[in-house]
Amino acid sequence: MKLYLRLLKYARPYLGRIMAAMLCLAVTAALTALGMYLVKPVLDKVFGNPDQAQALFYLRLVPLAIILTYLFKGLSTYGQDYLINNIGNRIVMDIRNQLYAHLLHMELAFFHSQRSGLLISRITHDATLMQGAVSNVLGRLLGSILNIVALVTLLFYLDWKLAFISLFVFPIAVYPIIYIGKTLRHISRESQAKMADVTTVLHESLAGIRVVKAFSMQPFEIKRFREELRRYFDLVMRALRKTALSSPLMEFIGSTGICLMIVWSGTQVINGESTAGTFFAFLGGLATLYPQVKNIAGVNNTVQQALAAAQRVFELLDKKPLIKDAPHAKALKTVKSKIELKNVSFGYQPDRTVLSDIQLTVRAGDILAIVGRSGAGKTTLVDLIPRFADVGQGAILIDGYDVRQLSLQSLRGMIGLVTQDTILFNDTIRNNIAYGKPRATQTDIEKAAQAANAHEFILNTKQGYETMIGERGVRLSGGQRQRLAIARAILKNPPILILDEATSALDTESERLIQEALEKLMAHRTTFVIAHRLSTVQHAHQIVVLDQGRIVERGRHAQLMRQQGIYKKLVRLQFSAPKSQTAATRSRSR
Repeated sequence: MKLYLRLLKYARPYLGRIMAAMLCLAVTAALTALGMYLVKPVLDKVFGNPDQAQALFYLRLVPLAIILTYLFKGLSTYGQDYLINNIGNRIVMDIRNQLYAHLLHMELAFFHSQRSGLLISRITHDATLMQGAVSNVLGRLLGSILNIVALVTLLFYLDWKLAFISLFVFPIAVYPIIYIGKTLRHISRESQAKMADVTTVLHESLAGIRVVKAFSMQPFEIKRFREELRRYFDLVMRALRKTALSSPLMEFIGSTGICLMIVWSGTQVINGESTAGTFFAFLGGLATLYPQVKNIAGVNNTVQQALAAAQRVFELLDKKPLIKDAPHAKALKTVKSKIELKNVSFGYQPDRTVLSDIQLTVRAGDILAIVGRSGAGKTTLVDLIPRFADVGQGAILIDGYDVRQLSLQSLRGMIGLVTQDTILFNDTIRNNIAYGKPRATQTDIEKAAQAANAHEFILNTKQGYETMIGERGVRLSGGQRQRLAIARAILKNPPILILDEATSALDTESERLIQEALEKLMAHRTTFVIAHRLSTVQHAHQIVVLDQGRIVERGRHAQLMRQQGIYKKLVRLQFSAPKSQTAATRSRSR
């Protein structure tokens, strides 16, 4: 019940529409009962009336009353259907918006522990199922209850003894509804979890289609998808078997009750204790009543499925972001002095340390280069600055302020980021460059593109800056995508730059031009550079070498080259790499 009440809270903003829908439901229920009642005067006052004049009067009056009854019933039915579906779809829209906004505020570690297919399934599939809990309760359930009340009132008005007997069958029909509903809720929870598995397989195979094709793994992926889909199909069929059982069961109970009523009412008509009009009106009301009871069974099944979906969605909404603004967080205006990392340690898991006792001071406007073998913790280190993750021990200070005491918006607004894994959106080239600064002028965008050596290739595209680049920039080469990402950072013009392999996807000529642009951009800005191409970091003000999460060397290029340490080994290894390997790298970037 708590789960359902929480779901109904989303209906509060639409209370006016709900009241209007309930009014339409009440009118529909009353007119349904009236329509059944009009059978009585048709038979008693028209066909069974010995007074010809009176029979003619009712012959003109009753059909007109029936036409008006069903005209207004049609209008009220239209109103209730429109309003209820409008409310249901608005609630689903609100839930999806809230869920999406909630996900975007979660920390990066949350996404590392969650499957993207599961998150997508909750926003799409589960939210759609939740609509059934609202729409069906407001529409079908409440409508059925009001119809039952109106029809039961009619039955008692026509023959109270017969009504008592007919309603004796009603409790018998309630138990199977409750039992089947509980079973369906359990099955629905399982099937929704399995749909998340199906979505995950689909997302992974489509996102990695180049790898799938390169390794000729289409048969394997097809088999994997079929197996997951088959498991989902089996769960759906289990639910359908339960749902299908409720309908014939209700029909059997209803038909049994109607047969008993026919025997009782027929006896009364034959004995002259009732009229044929009363009998047929009662029978019509009873025949209309039991489908309403049957409808409640169907509503209950849908509601149980919706509650299972709601439970999954609310579990996600109840997860609080671990990284959020502190109370009375300060706004970072600029970087005037320095950035310090004091005794910083970090681990994604309590028993696994990634960084240990990092001590760093980077003066404003300096360039810090971070080098080391793969897995040394370089990217993790720079991720702590914009608070993609929070330090486990120690602190990161900007001009003396702990970053945890700064507002996230102001902190990240001061930082420009270019990563090795270039992230672009299915939008125009212009909007991708202006992503961090949506109000930028065309002139500013073009200047940024020119600085990133991207302007020329942009003009050679079919629609220039208005060219759609496809999902993740699939219509561009790797080097072109990287240059757009660099142009995006240049346009933002932040005081702090984080360059994680920013020139990794460029050919030699483009790399040289971009490196010149980046050097101009880095002037008077605090810059953190991660680079495997050590030629790009030789002019850094400070170079630190990470090994197994610790700083093992630090200094400038010339100083580190005089030591017999990891940095010198990395430089020698890189510059002694076969020229053919370099050529292959250039070929891939074109």
